[in-house]
Amino acid sequence: MIKKEDKIIGFHSGHDCSYSVMDKGIPVIHNELERFTRKKEHLGDALDFITQTYEDWRDVKYFTHVVDNWKGGHIERYPDTAKMLDKHINDVDGEFWYFGHHQSHAANAFFSSNFDEALIITLDAGGWDFIEECEGKQSYDRDEVMTTGFTVSIGNGNNIKRLAIKDIYDFNIGGGWNKMLEHVFDLSTGYPHGNQAGTIMAMACMGDENIYGDHFKDRIHLPQVIDPEPIKEIVDKKGEEGQFDISAAIQWSTEYQVLRRIEYYVKKYKPKNLCLAGGVSLNSVLVGKLYEFFNGIVENIYIPPVPYDAGLPIGASQILWHGENFMNQPRITWKDNSPTYLGFTYHTDSINEAIENNKDKISTEVVDDETVVDLLTKDDNVISVYGGGSESGRRALGNRSILADPRNKNMKKIINDKVKHRQWFRPFAPSILREDVSDWFQKDVDSPYMTTVIKFKEEVRDKVPAVVHTNGSARLQTVTENDNKWYYNFIKKFKEKTGVPIVLNTSFNDREPIVETPEHAINCFLRTDIDYLYFREPKILLKKI
Repeated sequence: MIKKEDKIIGFHSGHDCSYSVMDKGIPVIHNELERFTRKKEHLGDALDFITQTYEDWRDVKYFTHVVDNWKGGHIERYPDTAKMLDKHINDVDGEFWYFGHHQSHAANAFFSSNFDEALIITLDAGGWDFIEECEGKQSYDRDEVMTTGFTVSIGNGNNIKRLAIKDIYDFNIGGGWNKMLEHVFDLSTGYPHGNQAGTIMAMACMGDENIYGDHFKDRIHLPQVIDPEPIKEIVDKKGEEGQFDISAAIQWSTEYQVLRRIEYYVKKYKPKNLCLAGGVSLNSVLVGKLYEFFNGIVENIYIPPVPYDAGLPIGASQILWHGENFMNQPRITWKDNSPTYLGFTYHTDSINEAIENNKDKISTEVVDDETVVDLLTKDDNVISVYGGGSESGRRALGNRSILADPRNKNMKKIINDKVKHRQWFRPFAPSILREDVSDWFQKDVDSPYMTTVIKFKEEVRDKVPAVVHTNGSARLQTVTENDNKWYYNFIKKFKEKTGVPIVLNTSFNDREPIVETPEHAINCFLRTDIDYLYFREPKILLKKI
């Protein structure tokens, strides 16, 4: 039996390279390599990343890892990573425990959910999993693995029991999307430019799923049987209209395939709670449909802030700490500690140093939050804010955000022109006070990690045109004081001034990963047309000279 030690480091090498640190079962650090290299979904050696950014790594007893990087395709795809992994293992005085890809996804969702029981669904483009129930192994000698695209599990207390597992050749929604992105839309599917699945989701709202829906209905989860050539011909011939209709068909068929499979297990096991993880759970439109489809049947739906592969280290470490076959430590509740902001916090000295390095390009002023709120309502201003720990995951949630006035009907174009340079149809998200959701949206949901698309009520849409998509929907972030005290109070001040409990929120970046350091923040501010940069803890407002 494993001794009850305090700290566990989880790591994931390859694309979405990342690591996490748990202290007494609570995740306290989560970092992605892309934030530091400035290359989206950066492929790399996580142990090397740990040694460069986490000073106490040698004092940690237990390390967790998923099987992806030592079995199957990853050894062939990333031979240098595999060699570096071996090198570090020989250098580290600790125990290494290995878990399955989807097993770690499921654990990340369930153990972070605060649910005592839940049905757990994992969906992605594939990962390696042990065929039998995983129990970890401190060596490389396990061969009983398979490539997995879909699993179903039941979480109960400290136990996660797998009910079903599908090979990627049987069910692979993520692979279907990747094929469409690459071969039809000529969009990147990952490193070094980042996955562009959000583009298809945005276009889907503009199209008619009925035109090409039957073509994908029984194929989107089987990319090996999709012939992209005739689909690309449609897009090439019809242009933007064809892109919209094809995207709508892809989204609809995804919902069809996923919903009917989840429905089967919901009817069979009748869970009160549902957890999702894996890259496909980033499909916020699909998540919104889950709320509609299972309304009155499932009480709660939860997706963790990092449901894609960068969250695997958290899940693997949670298995080791909580799993009844391992440490079997009591479950951690998230009431008083959020898994959202686990990146580094950069204090006043770092901020002042970055400002000093750029003093010939900027002016500074000490202000209060009320001044920033006032600026947000004037002159088409776009304001970036920086403070607290970096967000875990790729959604900016108030600590590394660009904010604007949602009441301004021209604001979407203004932000695209000044900063984001995205397609005209890509929407921007509303951050809303949790207590006001039912007054503005058709469903009263929790969406603290910006994981859910819900439609606005018709009577309020014209009040916030900058955050309403063409079909009346939005990918909302609900904000409570416990989630983010500063951001909650900032939105509250905006509401007091305008009567609207919503601000427009988009990530602080420009076609790159979200800014990490104060220097990154100033660099992005200077090379774009963002009007102001607000370092909120020292309350310093920057303006270009």
